Amino acid sequence: MAIQIFVIIIGLVLCYLAVVIFSPFLSIEAEVINKGHKDKRTPICRQNINIPIDDTFISGWLYLPEDIVKPVSCVILSNGFCGTKDAVLEDYALKFVDIGVAAITYDYRYFGESGGEPRQLINGIKQMEDLRAVIDYARNQENIDENKIVLWSTSAAGRYGIIIAAEDEKIAGVISQCPSLDHGKDDKLIYQREGIGYFLKLFMHAQRDKGRSRFGLSTHFIPAVGKPGSFAMLNAPGALEGYRSLMSNSEHFINGICGRSMLMLQGPDVAKVAENVKCPVLILVCEKDTTVSPDSYKKVAEILGEKATVIKYPVGHFDIYRGEFFSKAINEQLSFLKRVL
Repeated sequence: MAIQIFVIIIGLVLCYLAVVIFSPFLSIEAEVINKGHKDKRTPICRQNINIPIDDTFISGWLYLPEDIVKPVSCVILSNGFCGTKDAVLEDYALKFVDIGVAAITYDYRYFGESGGEPRQLINGIKQMEDLRAVIDYARNQENIDENKIVLWSTSAAGRYGIIIAAEDEKIAGVISQCPSLDHGKDDKLIYQREGIGYFLKLFMHAQRDKGRSRFGLSTHFIPAVGKPGSFAMLNAPGALEGYRSLMSNSEHFINGICGRSMLMLQGPDVAKVAENVKCPVLILVCEKDTTVSPDSYKKVAEILGEKATVIKYPVGHFDIYRGEFFSKAINEQLSFLKRVL
């Protein structure tokens, strides 16, 4: 009897996996995000760079101030969730160049113009490896001061700069904008809105993509962003409108992530390493955020103590990238750079 039950269970599991992996009805249509145009003007201060890593490369843009007579400071900017360097990062980079600071923006592996397969794979550990490679590149440039590098990151990547600074005492400062720093609080926010079914569905679609990869089948994508109530990684109120605004300049943004990303470790808990940070950290918080918890910063800020400067804005997650609050936030960032560099 026990053997029969075991065989039945195995059979049910195999049937489940067969349906999940091979069924054509589990594909998800993503919302359309209009892309930018190839003829967008290239700033004079910008040059293309490619940084080798493993067996592929990171595509980046290096922005240099005019008339450099000695090595200058540099800000390295890291994208948020599914972002590409041709979306909003240039708005920040050009502001930094205006005060005589170099800037580097880049695409993570598997995204944008960078190499790597499968496309749209989110792997926090590899993304931090990418950031380390960009830091090494910057330190080897004769016109960049290797001791005056600031790490800038936003949203889902908001923890990267803090984690790297905890292991690298030469980092001069960190800017963390509307960051996800406490996954417990962020997941709770999603759970309260979507329920347990959302997470079970995520797991199923992750299994589908992982299973398809084992059979050499095409990647199964989960929409990166969608309307409230739809199945997408980000479906909070305002998220779709926010992405449509931010990605309007991007030629390379794709509204989807590789499903198996959900099965991968995404790197260390920033709260467990924050005590090792030696440099100043600027944290910019959106108090009406529904994409990450508005309280996501609190534990890390408390650990950082006097090293952390926290600035709060009465806006949603995407409002800090445009308009009035972009101006306010960028002015805080420029003041921070002048102070630490």
